[in-house]
Amino acid sequence: MNLVPNKTIYVADDDLPLLRRAQELVGGTLSATIVTALRRLIEVEDAKRSGFEEITVKVGVGRAGIKRFLGTALGEWTSSTEQGSETYSLFRTSRGRFAVHHDRSELQTPVGPNAERSRKWSTGWRGWLGDWSPDQAWMRTPAQATFSVVDTPEELEPLLPPELYAIALHTIHDDPIVEDLDI
Repeated sequence: MNLVPNKTIYVADDDLPLLRRAQELVGGTLSATIVTALRRLIEVEDAKRSGFEEITVKVGVGRAGIKRFLGTALGEWTSSTEQGSETYSLFRTSRGRFAVHHDRSELQTPVGPNAERSRKWSTGWRGWLGDWSPDQAWMRTPAQATFSVVDTPEELEPLLPPELYAIALHTIHDDPIVEDLDI
């Protein structure tokens, strides 16, 4: 018969609501709640000691969702036009995988029979003056962001702009120089 000894944890009365809420979120016993929290704490602290940080990105239409992971940034590429901007961010995860976050701003695109004239009036010095004609039509597409995770550098190629992919390959395949200091 294998008996597990009881362990007593003293909790201040002021902290009881915190423990109850944590237990509701985990959906288990107080013991399971504490072990879950400790596992997460150890995972985060071990990753930080290995040079990783906690990264949070927004995803979805309107950037409604949130993804959080442990990783390190490998590079970023941004492009902007008169309609909007987009950014690709590349990360190495703490588990050795690669994550790509693609963020696109809200797009404002002229449409209809006068679209070309509207484009002309929205750029350069004409943009300061504006087009005061009543026959304009614009389409707005909400901001969007995607998040992809792959296992190999080769799988990154279709997910990244060519310039960022080239830098990523160089960065990924370079082994860091480790200098042991006895100081």
